[in-house]
Amino acid sequence: MQVFTTTFTAVAMLLTIGILGYWLLSRRVLAGPVIGSLSALAINIALPCMTFSGIIANFRPEVNTGWWSLPLWWLGMTALFAALTFICSAMSVKQTRREFRVALLFQNGIFFPIAIISEIFGAASPMLVDLFLFMLFFPAFFFSFSPLFFSHGLKIDPLKVFNPVLISTLVAVLIRYAGFDSFLPKFLTEGVRMVGAMTVPLLMLVLGGNIYIDMKGSARPAYLENLKFVLTKNIVFPVAALGAIMALRPPESVAFIIMIQASVPPITAAPIIVEREGGDRNIVNQFMVSSFLFSLVSLPAMLAFFSALYSR
Repeated sequence: MQVFTTTFTAVAMLLTIGILGYWLLSRRVLAGPVIGSLSALAINIALPCMTFSGIIANFRPEVNTGWWSLPLWWLGMTALFAALTFICSAMSVKQTRREFRVALLFQNGIFFPIAIISEIFGAASPMLVDLFLFMLFFPAFFFSFSPLFFSHGLKIDPLKVFNPVLISTLVAVLIRYAGFDSFLPKFLTEGVRMVGAMTVPLLMLVLGGNIYIDMKGSARPAYLENLKFVLTKNIVFPVAALGAIMALRPPESVAFIIMIQASVPPITAAPIIVEREGGDRNIVNQFMVSSFLFSLVSLPAMLAFFSALYSR
């Protein structure tokens, strides 16, 4: 019950900030163009700062000897998600099947897990370091492979592959391995940590603002498609992941991270990428909002179920 309550609190906090972003746009406290600047600030500056400061403070290579295997676990998890995506998307209507697949495959793999792990285990938890290393290649995967769903081919953009999050992670790991972290002045590490603390609030404000912009004058909700999506994303994915976890029995921190990844809503950047590739941004926003709202109950329930079953 404790896991359910704590996770519910974390998800409700995220949704509350998103609602605030929606309200700020609806009341014109923030203008639409500002949202793009806030998004760039969060993704290109705040998130790398959070990653860097978290690894510098909590990564212990002499203890976390198996850290290198975390991206491999991510690769296996992503293969499972890809298989589920193409199997389950057969139920969607053909007109929006590409959008259905993109929203299914690419999960909100960083911001939701950060909030949940911080709420359950504390903001200085070593599991946050495991999360950063686990998701090391996810941003490059998302930006490079999402165009494939729209028959535009694989897009390898060096700026997306070697993104600020990847660079900050590798630099922090090298600094810790070399033992140079003791030479970093405290004002620098604390300043970077404080900037990183803005990441999740900024992204949720951006999410709420983007939803307001997209929902103005949008078409009637596709209720049946939204129901199909929620059942697949919020229930089928975590149940399938739990089955794989119980069969493979990975380390407990890895198992917990995989369970979160399987249970969270779609990535917030999905509507932007879909629109850029010529898809239906409106339906992706509907999928995302539906999944976000349903996750208020489904995500805590899935993590509580996992915690009750999984024990090393």
